[in-house]
Amino acid sequence: MPYRVLVAGMGKRGMHHAAAFQANPRFQLVGVCDIDPARAEAAAARFGVQEAGTDAAEMARRLRPDVFCFCTLPDLRLPMIRAGIAGGARLIAFEKPIALTSAEAMEIRRLLETSGVKAVVSHQHRYGAHYRKVREVIASGVLGRIHTVYGTATGWLLHMASHLIDYMRWYNDDAEALWVMAQAAGRGKLADNHPSPDYLAGVIHFANGVRGWMECGAGAPDVPEVDYWWRKARIGAQGTDGFAEVLTGGGWRAVTRNGAESGPGSMNYDLDMPPYIQDMADWLDDEAKPHPCRFESAYEGHEILMALCRSAALGGQIALPLTEGADEIALLRQRLPDRPVLFSMPANAEQYR
Repeated sequence: MPYRVLVAGMGKRGMHHAAAFQANPRFQLVGVCDIDPARAEAAAARFGVQEAGTDAAEMARRLRPDVFCFCTLPDLRLPMIRAGIAGGARLIAFEKPIALTSAEAMEIRRLLETSGVKAVVSHQHRYGAHYRKVREVIASGVLGRIHTVYGTATGWLLHMASHLIDYMRWYNDDAEALWVMAQAAGRGKLADNHPSPDYLAGVIHFANGVRGWMECGAGAPDVPEVDYWWRKARIGAQGTDGFAEVLTGGGWRAVTRNGAESGPGSMNYDLDMPPYIQDMADWLDDEAKPHPCRFESAYEGHEILMALCRSAALGGQIALPLTEGADEIALLRQRLPDRPVLFSMPANAEQYR
């Protein structure tokens, strides 16, 4: 029997998820939900499902889906996790960032652990062929000893940094992070529904000795090879014998002991979503096949992100793992200086939906 799926939040990403679930014979889309009734009804008509509504918790309790997927604004993470668990879901799939604070993330982790419910987070760029090619180059050893991983994006922090950190960790064999330090500037985006400093730069020290460097926001270096802000992300690794990097919207390139090489590639939901969804079915089938984007990995990345925000707000090193939760965005609102910055916000920086 196929796994029953309820999708809540029928914006752009919710539609991507619903379409990918419906296209996979291992799943049956049984309901769609959105706070806008017209949007919920339109999605139901498009996908040919009978159940459409505006109350995700009620629909989860009534439909009892195996998979509860929600693609909502980030301030709804905790109530949606509770709704999925109460509805008996075996797996909850949701968007990044996993929470807006470390305190909320710790509570989500506690709820998932005590309920035994699996969870997957949308770091689906791992399935991009150009992302995988860079991982292959790094793993082959042609870069020598890896000493640095890095990620930059001109989009703001709570939109982009979760992706940057996840793929930096992947390129560093998911090594544990021991501490971070960061600085931030600009208060404009703290009012956004993905509240962020306008710019943050920081260093991550990993247990294997590798250093991670991240810049995110309006002050980050541009990626002129790419024409749209959401795709202006650069993630890579440097070793003793060369480097390799991926551009979210501009392919990959490497200089190794064997010479220079490059190739095409761009974020493509039509290509990246199907294997991301299939791996959910494989994990539900077999405990020995954990999803590459499972919550446990995303949580470690979120701790790094929140520690960077703490460092920017409080100053100095922040040790990992975090032992107590906090509201890092509130700390930034309290501590971030209110003075002019020397950079401008990215062009075409409309909300991503």
